[in-house]
Amino acid sequence: MAGNLTTGRAEDLSANTNGKSADNNSIVVCFGELLIDFVPTVGGVSLAEAPAFKKAPGGAPANVAVGVARLGGSSAFIGKVGDDEFGHMLADILRQNNVDISGMRFDHSARTALAFVTLRADGEREFLFFRHPSADMRLHESELDINLIKQAKIFHYGSISLIEEPCKSAHLAAMNIAKRSGSILSYDPNLRLPLWPSSEAAQTGIMSIWDQADLIKVSEDEIKFLTGGDDPYDDNVVMKKLYHPNLKLLVVTEGSEGCRYYTKAFKGRVPGIKVKPVDTTGAGDAFVSGLLSSLASDLKLFEDEERLREALNFANACGALTVTERGAIPAMPMKKAVIDALTKFAAS
Repeated sequence: MAGNLTTGRAEDLSANTNGKSADNNSIVVCFGELLIDFVPTVGGVSLAEAPAFKKAPGGAPANVAVGVARLGGSSAFIGKVGDDEFGHMLADILRQNNVDISGMRFDHSARTALAFVTLRADGEREFLFFRHPSADMRLHESELDINLIKQAKIFHYGSISLIEEPCKSAHLAAMNIAKRSGSILSYDPNLRLPLWPSSEAAQTGIMSIWDQADLIKVSEDEIKFLTGGDDPYDDNVVMKKLYHPNLKLLVVTEGSEGCRYYTKAFKGRVPGIKVKPVDTTGAGDAFVSGLLSSLASDLKLFEDEERLREALNFANACGALTVTERGAIPAMPMKKAVIDALTKFAAS
């Protein structure tokens, strides 16, 4: 796909352009894609019916990095954007949100990825991606900020960075460095079927790194897809097909209904917080950022069910608040807003 393009030399961002410094001992390092989401200015329409679009920064790992920082945590992003107006705009947005961007690289040959996304009237999301190839796919292993990865208390990633080389090799190398350095590996597959060559390739690719993660977050739809159509509400399906011996926590998100959790010692469900959705883009990422921000400050969270339930309740609130605004990164909540929402919910 990228064979006829020469790789632009990575351009490092100098130390004084970082957001938050990476010397915090609870830093969450997020690896993967950063792109521009184009979201319709009105809800409930298909992409073809949309009268106009509003641009918003997006990309699941970058969303999580911003989400963690907004909640008062320390986060960093590793990935590649184009050496273009959109790429530099995205770097500025992460920096403004106190995300360490020393691991970001710029590609001089490929553009920053674009995605058009809408929530149709039937509640289904519709995606249209422009990545032919995009800069995020062209991150090389040699461009990784190894010292930053080694500092990660939590190393978070998705599966989109596994689709194409050279990014796939960079992803696997970064995971190995993080694992050897004692990081908790956090995985949100974030299934985007249109980006994979086939359904079979998506299933194989997503599952290829499954057993290396310490923490996995999946949605009901992803369970159905990964298990070949099995009932996502069946605990036996989840435990037999998706839980693995090295896993510390598996979380199944159920949208507005909340989430289920599975550990070696216990399992349960935490109800969601009901809100009126405007745009569901980024809700799962906000949930993950809420969970990881709690985990970064309490690494024994997996072992105490009461504390875990509190953290998942907090994560549910993060996801709920995000769907009340358009776009992903712009909608990521601040910690005070989440606490206020939880207080209001508890009182109702």
